Amino acid sequence: MSKKNVSSIRILGSGLIGTSIGLALAGRGTSVEMVDSDLKASELAQSLVNSKPSSSPEVVLFALPTSALSAVLNIEYELNPKARFIDIGSVKTKPLLEVSKSKIPSNRFLATHPMAGREVGGAESARADLFEARTWVYSKKDLLGHEVDPEVLQAGLWIIESLGATAVSMDPKDHDAAVALVSHLPQLISSLLAAQLNEANEQTLSLAGPGLIDTTRIAASDADLWSEIAAMNGSEILPLLEKFSANLSDLMNSLRSELSIKRFIADGNTGRARIPGKHGAKARDYSQLPVVIVDKPGQLASLFEECSKANVNIEDLSIEHSPGQFTGLITLALSASDAQKLESHLKGAGWNVHAPR
Repeated sequence: MSKKNVSSIRILGSGLIGTSIGLALAGRGTSVEMVDSDLKASELAQSLVNSKPSSSPEVVLFALPTSALSAVLNIEYELNPKARFIDIGSVKTKPLLEVSKSKIPSNRFLATHPMAGREVGGAESARADLFEARTWVYSKKDLLGHEVDPEVLQAGLWIIESLGATAVSMDPKDHDAAVALVSHLPQLISSLLAAQLNEANEQTLSLAGPGLIDTTRIAASDADLWSEIAAMNGSEILPLLEKFSANLSDLMNSLRSELSIKRFIADGNTGRARIPGKHGAKARDYSQLPVVIVDKPGQLASLFEECSKANVNIEDLSIEHSPGQFTGLITLALSASDAQKLESHLKGAGWNVHAPR
């Protein structure tokens, strides 16, 4: 399907997602109008994207809480009856139901959901690259199974792909069940874990390391936003919490059995390994190639140059180095064949490289 460029868009909602979309599209030459009931948020977003009022935008995008959708649907349709309408809410059945009750023809509305975000919100946290290499779900049909107008679908797909995301078609109900597991359940469990820290003393908290920080990162998310999302998708989340509760009870009853605890950890290893890799591709086990470098300017750039000479693809890297430490450890993640190839190349070039693991 050919996708025509969207030359103008009106975005309702100047939070993290709406402003990030505006930033990205403005950078691609689209005329962007940012609108928000919060004047301060609106003014900041307008300044960031160089917002320009539009009398007839090609697309009206709803980037506001789903609870506020019903109040603006008819108003926006009356203002822009020829526009294509798109939303980006975290739950899909609810907005489609609201549209079915509005003046907007169901086939002029595309329900979408970018699987991207940050634990900090607001226009001040917006990033034009927020959606790059992320999945962006869209629904080709409404709740009654009617197809979305091809022009509306084309506009939505152009926006998704222009922002660097990967478009994935999904039934609205299937979407809501899926995000309950991969997004909503992790948020609630992270918040519950972080809440256990409220009664801890300062000495205990001073021992916190990366494990606690990583598992509670999203616990810093906006409470108003997530309370709405969880309530709207409660029917899909509840069975998952019940299963989690049962598994937690089993773990509690197995704490004296080292073998049982090992099984729980191993099951977690298996589940973690199933999370897809970049661009939704099948998860891969990468080899880790350790390279010890001397603490002096230009070492990292030189290492990248050697990787280019060896014609290998670096999937990820980590750097371990403390101020004042005269050496640092660079660990490169590559395919097994590339790791062996690069190890041989670096040894030949005199680098302090160790066997991949």
